[in-house]
Amino acid sequence: MKRNVTEILHHLGEENMPFGSVTPPIFQTSIFQFDSFDKFKEALSNEEENYLYTRGNNPTVNIVEEKIAALEHGQRAKLFASGIAAISSGIMAFLKSNDHVVCVEDSYSWTKTLLEKYLKRFGISHTYVDGSDIEEVYSAVRPNTKVIYLESPTTFTFKIQDLENISAFAKKYGIKTIIDNTWATPYFQNPLDFGIDLVVHSSSKYFGGHSDVVAGVIVGSKKDISHIFNTEFLNIGAVPDPFASWLILRGLRTLHIRMERHFQSTMKVIDYLYHHPAVEKINYPFYKDNPQLALAKKQMRGGSGLFSIKLATKRVEDVKTFTDNLRIFKRAVSWGGYESLVVPYAVSHKNLSEDNISIVRIHVGLEDPEILIDDLERSLKRMMKK
Repeated sequence: MKRNVTEILHHLGEENMPFGSVTPPIFQTSIFQFDSFDKFKEALSNEEENYLYTRGNNPTVNIVEEKIAALEHGQRAKLFASGIAAISSGIMAFLKSNDHVVCVEDSYSWTKTLLEKYLKRFGISHTYVDGSDIEEVYSAVRPNTKVIYLESPTTFTFKIQDLENISAFAKKYGIKTIIDNTWATPYFQNPLDFGIDLVVHSSSKYFGGHSDVVAGVIVGSKKDISHIFNTEFLNIGAVPDPFASWLILRGLRTLHIRMERHFQSTMKVIDYLYHHPAVEKINYPFYKDNPQLALAKKQMRGGSGLFSIKLATKRVEDVKTFTDNLRIFKRAVSWGGYESLVVPYAVSHKNLSEDNISIVRIHVGLEDPEILIDDLERSLKRMMKK
């Protein structure tokens, strides 16, 4: 059953709180006790469905999982200690030696590190695809392909993949589809509704919303989450802390409000940048010149605060000038919090070319968009004067 968003965020899983508390307590305990031999034995035999050791389950953690599963229209969710822990466990749970993965090229850097360095040690190969052309995705599939990994929109260029057609194709060949849905959040996009098997998130981003927690989550069918729980989660031990889970719960209360504000403010900032002579290109799914705009509107109900621009320069010095003169935008990694951020491509990547040297990723936070526009205007003027 699909529930109302505010019912999920404010009430689901909180029906019987101890002592009538409004806010769920933090169960900061490592172990749970049992009244009898039989109950103890039962818990040990099925850790997935019982409270035994917080490495497996914890009441605070489980409330967050129930809410996120409902938001994503999934049957179950499993919270992890970080986004990459959720991504790695989701991918590895369906692979064995000599298998093959198809992955979108402009994906999260640590996802690529997993494929290029870690899984390579076990004979698991991969093929990168742009992702915006579904025929390219189909052509990349081999007889030993077991996972197609998507990120829609992608990390720096914000390209979109056709989720419905890719998932339908994958199901014909028994290939598991996994998508990073951190950018859109389930408030704006539900990949499971388009046939995708598993959805992963960095909960550090919009779920937390305050840049004070690191966590990840994976959502899917009960069967797939159970498989991941018993093969990767328990064994690797990337356990979410109860207090970190409570911080995510706190952030989820305002997810719907924050996402609307991020989207509205971002469109105002983009409207300003669209006319600026120092900006050569804007990368954002709902930007009016985006060739994938129709697909964006089909798959998403709105967009987040993250996009990128290509400055009208080929000099790193100009990018430095622009970045260093920003006062409201912070120079920092990650995104999804209340604050506005910038990450120049030249800071985070080594493979620089004329096509990417002037790309700057921008996160529009919850500040008044007018002060963000003033900050950008001042820095762009400084850059143009040099």
